[in-house]
This record gives sequence, C-alpha cells and structure tokens, in this order.
Amino acid sequence: MKHPIAVITMENGTEIEVELYPEEAPNTVSSFLFLAGKGCFDNHAIERIAHDFVADISYTAFGRDEAKYLIAYETADAGFPNHLPALPGTIVMGGYEEGISGGEFFFPFLENERLTWHYPAFGKVTRGMEEIMRWNTLPLREVELPQDPSIRITAPVEPPVIRSVRVETFGVSYPEPVRLEKVPLPVNWCDL
Repeated sequence: MKHPIAVITMENGTEIEVELYPEEAPNTVSSFLFLAGKGCFDNHAIERIAHDFVADISYTAFGRDEAKYLIAYETADAGFPNHLPALPGTIVMGGYEEGISGGEFFFPFLENERLTWHYPAFGKVTRGMEEIMRWNTLPLREVELPQDPSIRITAPVEPPVIRSVRVETFGVSYPEPVRLEKVPLPVNWCDL
C-alpha cells in the first residue's frame, strides 16, 4: 500500500511534499487528512516560529471550530509503537503536557531531545525542505497570549502563508480521527 502524500503549496509558489506514515501514527495521520480535507490549512499564515527549534503552523487550532478537538499521543513516550523520531525532515504533531494533541503540526529545525519521542512524528518531508529551513531565518516578533501571559510566543514579522494542502491517498479511505471525550481544550484555542 502506498503512503498518502500531502503537497503544501505556499503563497510564494514553493511546494513542500510530505509522505505520511499511517503505520507509525494512524490516528495522527487521520487527523491531518481530516483537517486537510476540511480545508483547515488553506490560506493559513504560520503562527509561530522559534529559531533553531520549530516552525509551529498553529497554536490556535487554525482558528477553526472543526479543528478544536483532541486525540491521544501516538509516541514512544506514551507507550505507542511509533518508531519515527521527531527530527529535521519530519512532520510532527504538536501537543500539550497531558499527552494529547489535535491537528496542529510543526516542522523541527534542529535535532532536539525535547522533541524526539515526546511528540508524534507522522511523516517525512520528501521535497521542499529548503523552504522550511528558510523560515528559520525570518525576523520574529513577540506575541502576547492573553489567556496565559507566562507563555512566550514568537511569530514571523511577515508570516509565510499556506495557500493550500492537497493530499493523495491512492484510493485508500482513512477514517475520521478518534477524538478524546470530555477533555478540556487548551486555553490558547479560545477566541483571541
């Protein structure tokens, strides 16, 4: 069976191609595919960049109600048999301290022990890594998070914008993600 392929087309015309690995993180891949199919990533400005750490595509559930759900971590730390380390060249699902994530994905800039096995990697970048690494050089500005001023966030002064994310599943149907019930949503998902 072929792996699903996601093509992230940026507003500047560059493309980032990612091969997704459902055998490593099936529910995480389902979450990504579900949100891509809903258009949640389209016309979205990258919200957070931490130099030499990560490009965090969103920390607000993309500002979309349909993206405000949580799923269980599919990581080695959480006891899940995911063998894909969160390293540069992978796509990784963000998450929260409780061992939960949703649909907010990121790209690591450097190898970092805070990421590997702690966050669910679920695919590899096969084309466009130069564009991702370019983001690591962008000028940043501080952003206040009114719901929790203790959290430090840096955002690009001129955020790169994802024009669209299109996926090819090669005829395979993937289920909707299995959502966690009765789990409080992160404070940063509230309306800003």
